[in-house]
Amino acid sequence: MTDFSTKYFTMNEEQAIEYAKEKLGYFKQDAELTCKEIGDGNLNYVFHLVDQKNGDSIILKQAGPIARISDEFKLSPDRNRIESDILKIQYDFVPAHTPKTYQYDPIMNCFAMEDLSDYEIMRAALIKHEIFPEFADHITTFMAKTLLLTSDIVMNHKEKKELVKSFINPELCEISEDLVYTEPFYDCERNEVFPATRPFVEKEIWADDTLRLETAKLKFEFLTNAQSLIHGDLHTGSVFIKQGETKVIDPEFAFYGPAGYDIGNIVANLIFAFANGQATMTDESKRNEFTSYILTTIEDVIDLFKQKFGKLWQEADKELVATYDGFYDYYLNSILKDTAAVAGLELSRRIIGLAKVADITSIEDEKARQQAEENCLTIAKQFIINRDQYLNGADFVNQVKKVFQ
Repeated sequence: MTDFSTKYFTMNEEQAIEYAKEKLGYFKQDAELTCKEIGDGNLNYVFHLVDQKNGDSIILKQAGPIARISDEFKLSPDRNRIESDILKIQYDFVPAHTPKTYQYDPIMNCFAMEDLSDYEIMRAALIKHEIFPEFADHITTFMAKTLLLTSDIVMNHKEKKELVKSFINPELCEISEDLVYTEPFYDCERNEVFPATRPFVEKEIWADDTLRLETAKLKFEFLTNAQSLIHGDLHTGSVFIKQGETKVIDPEFAFYGPAGYDIGNIVANLIFAFANGQATMTDESKRNEFTSYILTTIEDVIDLFKQKFGKLWQEADKELVATYDGFYDYYLNSILKDTAAVAGLELSRRIIGLAKVADITSIEDEKARQQAEENCLTIAKQFIINRDQYLNGADFVNQVKKVFQ
């Protein structure tokens, strides 16, 4: 029998079954368990456990000491505790859009959560050009609540500082600091640039001193602005979706950072979906339907967030100085400014850096992929350099239209 009580090790499928029987207390006594490791992300191991006799199922997620994307990234498995803790917080705020968790094990660095197998990863669905009309409403409810209600605007400052301590996440923050804010903007050996796009990158990104200076400013804002308890990696690969329902997963990068970081990541990854549709859909009518949907969703993500954030602001008991005339506009505009900047950073790092997105890499035609990448980078530069000019959804959408026309 495997000992799960004294020392951490990375489980295989057979050991995950043993663990579930011994530790979880979730399945019936007569359960006939099967297990498949289904993790397709960059960091963790994800076990799908199914009781073939009674039909019950659960997900067991374990953090390993080395990232799956590259053994250069040595990581503390404590990130699994952070993910489990923040999922509980997010579930309290938005249970409709957060998976339910059951148990965290600090020795094996794993936790159990509800099985979402009847959902699909949103990125995969968008690559198939599926449309989800309610997504913008769902994700803006999630972001407005989690970003405002964990901030100093409404929280007791001492309680908030305790949360800041609890969610110090240095190893995963370092990944973001390197892969998002630093490496894409110089000729780093770890970058993976599509050969056809490289001349554009060399000229328009690496040789642009104005852009580099702005990314330096943004990096230090990321390092120092403990504004809200952010998801930290909120892209379409961190969303489980089906018609009428949305669940946000994988908040292991969570820490106290700039609120616009989460919103900007969503916007950028919707732009990747738009670029894929433009490059790969041959039926003009279907292409127009899909790309119009994406543009509407981008606009709604910004405008619905502003609307819901404002309503929550009005309803909440606030820090005294946050009630002063003009402060709300200042605070919201700072979030929108960060949203544009982060959208630009995410667009850049997924094109230039180590961690790619399938929306772009699945474009088979070389010239079409090159054009999609150059368009995304052109938008990215504008978002970063002119980040104070994007104050509503139409501003973001018009920039996309201008470049992709």
